[in-house]
Amino acid sequence: MESPSYSPSEYSKLPDSPGVYKYYNEEGTLIYVGKAKSLRKRAASYFIKSANLNLKTKRMVREIRKIEFTMVNTEFDALLLENNLIKKNQPKYNILLKDDKTYPYLLVTKENFPQIYPTRRVIPSRGTYYGPFASVKAMNNVLELIRSLFTIRTCKLDLSPYKIAEQKYKVCLEYHIGNCLGPCEALQSEQDYLSDIDQAKNILKGNLGIPKAYFKAKMQECAEQLAFERAERYKGKLELLEKYQAKSLVANPAIEALDIFTIVSDEKYAFVNYLNIKNGAVNTTKTVELRKKLDETEAELLLTAIVRLQDQFQSEAKEIISNIDLDGLEEPIEGINLSVPKIGDKRKLVELSLKNALYYKKEKALISGKAVEKKNRILVQLQKDLSLKDIPDHIECFDNSNIQGAYPVASMVCFLDGKPAKKEYRHFHVKTVVGPDDFASMTEIVGRRYRRMLSEGKPLPKLIVIDGGKGQLSASVEALKELDIYGQVPIIGIAKRLEEIYFPGDSFPLHIDKKSESLRLIQRIRDEAHRFAITFHRDVRSKNSFKTALDSIEGIGPTTTDKLLKHFKSVKNIKEASAEDLEAIIGKDKTARILGFIKQESR
Repeated sequence: MESPSYSPSEYSKLPDSPGVYKYYNEEGTLIYVGKAKSLRKRAASYFIKSANLNLKTKRMVREIRKIEFTMVNTEFDALLLENNLIKKNQPKYNILLKDDKTYPYLLVTKENFPQIYPTRRVIPSRGTYYGPFASVKAMNNVLELIRSLFTIRTCKLDLSPYKIAEQKYKVCLEYHIGNCLGPCEALQSEQDYLSDIDQAKNILKGNLGIPKAYFKAKMQECAEQLAFERAERYKGKLELLEKYQAKSLVANPAIEALDIFTIVSDEKYAFVNYLNIKNGAVNTTKTVELRKKLDETEAELLLTAIVRLQDQFQSEAKEIISNIDLDGLEEPIEGINLSVPKIGDKRKLVELSLKNALYYKKEKALISGKAVEKKNRILVQLQKDLSLKDIPDHIECFDNSNIQGAYPVASMVCFLDGKPAKKEYRHFHVKTVVGPDDFASMTEIVGRRYRRMLSEGKPLPKLIVIDGGKGQLSASVEALKELDIYGQVPIIGIAKRLEEIYFPGDSFPLHIDKKSESLRLIQRIRDEAHRFAITFHRDVRSKNSFKTALDSIEGIGPTTTDKLLKHFKSVKNIKEASAEDLEAIIGKDKTARILGFIKQESR
């Protein structure tokens, strides 16, 4: 049963029973989902013992404005419900598996003479899906084996009884080369065909013993009937199946169904490898990355991976083994039976899984290291090309925009570590300049930006880039001089025509190699500032022209227009708003006038 909402101060009203709790922030966004043996006690641990929480959890608790819960019968049910809610909503503070793949499946269709083919879309009504497979190669190996052992059609014909009876189809090449027995011309009975499908399903389930016994029995039956050629064919199929099983065998065949999960971690991430074993063979293998959100323990991270991977790969294994136990959980979960083997075949399987997890961690560190190396290489090259004292890991770039002095605006974009930091972008309305004066506009906005930063005590950038040549650069330098910070921050101008770099006081520009990564970075920053300024100018122009047009409507004044723009944020949103939304802000009469104007304007 879904509960009513409670504020954080009302956590004592929660029931003392198993369930899932949901935390919402001020905007009503779900930020965390958790499970609990006792909802009341678990919620209390966040608000009563807050002094014992780590910094990340304290930050989350400060955001909580509403609590909802769902009661369930057992802790294991709570664990499954928590997993489903996290998958569906991906809350900000929950652990997420970093895995955006759509996995391949093999589908056995629900029809007369079923087909077997690969797909990535799961639509249950179409038939039975087997998988998901961790890789296309693994899936293709199984499909190739099935098609080698059984004569299953590859066509997509509708083989309903009346169509076969009406002789609508003719056998194709697959029949003539022996890969199909011609059910489309009633050359193979449906019962015989379904017998092959049943055996193929056993292989898809990982139950190789059943088709092996089937082929062995068929071989002996043919031999007793002195049909030696058919017996030889069944013998070949049996050998093919045994060869496939031998290739995938990693443990004692007596190990029927087993899941192995191993985990390695560092300060920010954990890496979990999953192996599913059936009859001694690896049926599924997958390694995933989990990012720590609230300084979770390895036991908590492992439990998350166990639930989600078993659900994802539809594992039916009752036994789980790992390299760590789950003793580190605050509340052990009934229904998860995990052990840590010390010797024997199972210990060897844990070591195999752990080897895969460690390799994945090493590869991720290598890739991450290369990315950092590339980023540093570009910034170091830029430092060298511009003869800077420090690596320019904080760059700000300015551009302005106007049409013959109308609606003058400007923009500033910020790049941190060579990447755009969009939260630091700023728009400016030019306030003190009359007419089309780009130089004066640049002096104003650069001065306003760094006067504000100095007053707030924020660190200055390592490089300032001005979109323009010597004139705009000189104007920006004047602003820095007025603030008495000229010389503290390197500043350059980039002229568009020849992509020349200008330095203050130097009449000769610097030409950086056009293929240089450092020049490309400056160009990218400049282009981003230009895009940001143009977009802002277009919005301001559109808003003002719309506002002017609205002011001309009888009964609509500046106050009404300002209300609309304040609420809907943009002209586009006003034009797309429904009559009900407009009426809620300005009333029925004014809404009718504005809708009439918008309708007339769109003709």
